[in-house]
Amino acid sequence: MTQQMPTLFVSHGPPTLAILDAPAATFLKELGARLPRPRAILCISAHWEAWRPTVSGPAAPSTIHDFGGPPQLFDLHYPAPGNPALAGRVVELLKAGGLDAGIDLERGLDHGAWVPLRLIYPEADIPVLQVSIQTETDPAHHFALGRAVAPLRKEGVLILGSGGATHNLPEIQGHRMTGPPVDYAEAFDAWLEEAIRDGQTESLLNYEAEGPYAARNHPWPAEHFLPLFAPLGASGEGVAGRPLHRSFMYGLLSMAAYRWDG
Repeated sequence: MTQQMPTLFVSHGPPTLAILDAPAATFLKELGARLPRPRAILCISAHWEAWRPTVSGPAAPSTIHDFGGPPQLFDLHYPAPGNPALAGRVVELLKAGGLDAGIDLERGLDHGAWVPLRLIYPEADIPVLQVSIQTETDPAHHFALGRAVAPLRKEGVLILGSGGATHNLPEIQGHRMTGPPVDYAEAFDAWLEEAIRDGQTESLLNYEAEGPYAARNHPWPAEHFLPLFAPLGASGEGVAGRPLHRSFMYGLLSMAAYRWDG
């Protein structure tokens, strides 16, 4: 009998997390051993936006270097296989959930997927698929996306949201990587942890009104926060989550991670 998988949200930080000795990198390197081994991974990343939910379908997805940075980052690859048959299954579930959906037969893995996965599962031997986010929609849309694909959990598929618990890049200039968190990021991060611990689904969906300094922590289009709502939705209504990690980079980027077992 296949073990039901949890759902996860991780903050992937800057692409350099792949080569840095940072607390969040250490956490991710240890995370795989704490999880049941998935048959496949379905990643909802902040770095793939499309007008409708679109599933990556290649049998051998490429590693996308969608960033600037140190040259050594461009030498890194994550040759995990895809799973075209599972991609078709994901599209069927999304459509059954009332969402228009399609497949992209050429889409590779962006750094929101491969950077954390390279740390969690360095062997790259688990099939990985991605689903795009829709920044012109809202948290409820991505919650519904998660609810639609929730049956995959019983089929051994790990549903992983990859973004940032706080993510204000416009104000990052001048902050040291190891500097202390700024007050407004720390306040939102603490609110988020409490809301997830208490299973406050409605408050989370209404984070723009209820989360402290929400717009400053997640300036429009909040693409790094939307991926959180897919694993939240896949866990079920009102299910309490567990914090797995808390640290900051550059004072503004919460690297928090969460797990749901509902």
